[in-house]
Amino acid sequence: MTRAVIPSFHRQVLDGRLPDWLEAEWWHDPEEMVALAPNAEIGWFDLHQKPPVLQSIALATQMRWLNTAYAGVDWMPLAELDRREVQLTCGSGLTASQVAEYAVMGLLAAAKGFPDIVRAQDRAEWLPMPPGERDLAGSRALLLGYGAIGQAIGRILEGFGVEVEPVRSKDSGWRERLGSFDWIVMSLPGTEQTRGMIGAEEIAALRPDAVVVNCGRADTLDQDALVEALAEKRIGGAVLDVTTPEPLPPEHPLWSLPSAIITMHLSGIPTQEAHARAAERFLRNCALFREGKPLEAQVDLVRGY
Repeated sequence: MTRAVIPSFHRQVLDGRLPDWLEAEWWHDPEEMVALAPNAEIGWFDLHQKPPVLQSIALATQMRWLNTAYAGVDWMPLAELDRREVQLTCGSGLTASQVAEYAVMGLLAAAKGFPDIVRAQDRAEWLPMPPGERDLAGSRALLLGYGAIGQAIGRILEGFGVEVEPVRSKDSGWRERLGSFDWIVMSLPGTEQTRGMIGAEEIAALRPDAVVVNCGRADTLDQDALVEALAEKRIGGAVLDVTTPEPLPPEHPLWSLPSAIITMHLSGIPTQEAHARAAERFLRNCALFREGKPLEAQVDLVRGY
């Protein structure tokens, strides 16, 4: 028998459907997860609190496969997992639609000045004119990151009549064209290559009305340079689902910048549908793991995604 340590919130979907060669041990809280971790040959240690997860990974010395429903794994000890020959599968694509919807929601809110409309409603003030008059139709969006999330964003934006230009990892020349885009939409993974991809130089090259949307990793964008540009009104705005740090402290200047929309890393919080997709993928990967075949959504531990 192969022992798997699995979150109990997936039990309703998985119980009775797991293969007969797998013995499941279900954890209900961080303490139980850490206690069971040494038993795991297959580990599933998903929590928003990262220290217990990292402790569980360290304790799971028998582990051969680590599964997570999180798409981003840059916070995990990838080099150690590689050294230990542990296969890692992630949640790539599981929440792509909902993250894309959040990104486009923010983009629409920036275009139409929706935060100002909500604030006016709070004041019971009837606005005589719309606070935002930008149309998506006919505008141009640069998509930095074109995995499952980037592709979903592209499909939605094209439906609004936006001209979409995706950038893949091997593409070049996009920096020279930064000034021609209305929207810079980032859904990049966190790697050495993507860190600071949009920095002070790139922000300086943007149009005065350009809006930066980041629903990938916070460190792919120079947040200090962005805050400075927003404060000086050198660009049109920003929609940030990810920030440094998280949670963003109440005194942070981003909160008080009227052209910044902060969605508090809510886009990737799994829905019931996403949880079900994660469980179904786990079942498919169990069969592949047993047969020694490549796993679905397997992470390249050297590249980091």
